[in-house]
Amino acid sequence: MRFSKTLIPTLRETPADAESASHILMLRAGYIRQLAAGLYIYLPLGLRVIEKINKIIREEINAIDGQEISMPVLHPAEVWQATGRWYEIGDEMFRLKDRTGRDMCLGMTHEEIMTWLASREIRSYRELPHIWYQIQTKLRDEARPKSGVLRTREFLMKDSYSFDADEEGLERSYQLHASAYNRIFTRCELKFYMVESDPGMMGGATSHEFMAPSPAGEDEVVLCSSCGYAANIELAISQPGKIEIRDWNFEEVHTPEKRTVEEVSNFLKIAHEYFIKSILLISNNGPVLALVRGDQELQEKKINRIIGEYRPAQKGEVKEILGVEAGFIGPMNHKIRIIADTCLQKGVYVSGANKEQYHAKGIRPGSDFVAEWHDIHIAKEGEFCHKCNAPLRIEKVIEIGNIFKLGTKYSIPLKAFYLDEKGLEKPIIMGSYGIGTARIAAAAIEQNHDRDGIIWPKSIAPFDIEILPLNINDRNTVEIAENLYRDLTEKGMDVLIDDRDERAGVKFKDADLIGIPTHIIIGEKNLKEGLVETKNRKTKEVKKVKVDEVVKLLC
Repeated sequence: MRFSKTLIPTLRETPADAESASHILMLRAGYIRQLAAGLYIYLPLGLRVIEKINKIIREEINAIDGQEISMPVLHPAEVWQATGRWYEIGDEMFRLKDRTGRDMCLGMTHEEIMTWLASREIRSYRELPHIWYQIQTKLRDEARPKSGVLRTREFLMKDSYSFDADEEGLERSYQLHASAYNRIFTRCELKFYMVESDPGMMGGATSHEFMAPSPAGEDEVVLCSSCGYAANIELAISQPGKIEIRDWNFEEVHTPEKRTVEEVSNFLKIAHEYFIKSILLISNNGPVLALVRGDQELQEKKINRIIGEYRPAQKGEVKEILGVEAGFIGPMNHKIRIIADTCLQKGVYVSGANKEQYHAKGIRPGSDFVAEWHDIHIAKEGEFCHKCNAPLRIEKVIEIGNIFKLGTKYSIPLKAFYLDEKGLEKPIIMGSYGIGTARIAAAAIEQNHDRDGIIWPKSIAPFDIEILPLNINDRNTVEIAENLYRDLTEKGMDVLIDDRDERAGVKFKDADLIGIPTHIIIGEKNLKEGLVETKNRKTKEVKKVKVDEVVKLLC
């Protein structure tokens, strides 16, 4: 392709509303333009990157016998109503009525539609297993679209679905996808982690996420370098540092107007880890008292998996249910459900005395209160791995893919059944597997850029080579450039030639900004010696090469 005939509107200044490196550089290098909040137009370079990524995805999913289909973006409400997600999903789902008044929605995912199809096309165990996939537009009314293509309202996604006769088959399909994802992200030259994750609204028993480390990431993962444990912070298990077991006797201590752990810790000169935080929650099944250590925070997703949907109690509710103001709550003598973090099982603690202006010192779990024990605290950097006891670290990451074991969550309500060898009707066992195509592109930029611009991995770069003839008014320069463009293209290389009548400095800046892996620089001075320069965008290494050896060297 020729630069002069291609829409590559590069910008010299950083757009005011762009923050992450990928957002800034995709705008400046002319890969995308924003139509509205969370809505982006992919310009020619951006679309070429997306198509390169999709090609890798297709090759790897086809290799595990995936069959590509295409599903509608517009869905009738009744399919979503059958699984209950029509009512469970909130404002993030785009809803509308057609001209007949029928409730419809724009698909944010396709579990229901794929299952609907399976319920009509799969009849016997002999037809299983199947893997169906699509690369399709999804829509989500994102409350806070930000970071360019990382968090949008309309996005392109590969979603595949496995259909098996039993749990063993699901496990095979799950591992096939895990292996395929590893190959996909490796071919895209990304650094990534496969981590345990929360299934969330997708449902099912098991799920993993594929995370690309980046300071621009909105998720965090907990990692152990020793044994390889890796989990999303929403469910990561950690061992906090052990504390000395004190020999305090139980006593009530006057703590006037001291309510928080910080305030009482300073007042009593006792470290935070010797305190119990008592947090009253209101669940659909009644009030629950959650207990975490004073130097820990309650992890919302962990407690949600135990008690279901909940909200923090209001001040008036605390007084009404527990008979004491917030700030003086302790775990003793309550008749409601109590869930305590496992790290509190051993020790002697300080907490509220259930009495205004007083805290209790010398509280012993098991004798002063009884609780259900669960891991409910947020893992922190420097705590210890629950598997090998090595220190943990935390990294910010971008989610680039996920895999879920759905089981029968969708097949039963949508009546996707098959007949087994004995003629008995059984539900199909399903899995769901997603990849965000644009997120791969953004993650690649986050991991591969410098102050001059993007440094694309070769496998997903919009072009393999950019030719830079520095003086297009020189006949010899143009002739050499055109010959190289023709020969490299005939060898199957994707080539961009900067045929603009621009200064050399402008061409160099744009080439570095756009980030194509290899540059061929054609200048009059070198041509006098029969040479051109090749530049590696990543290493910045420049070599002088004989003109007639360039094609052989690069192909």
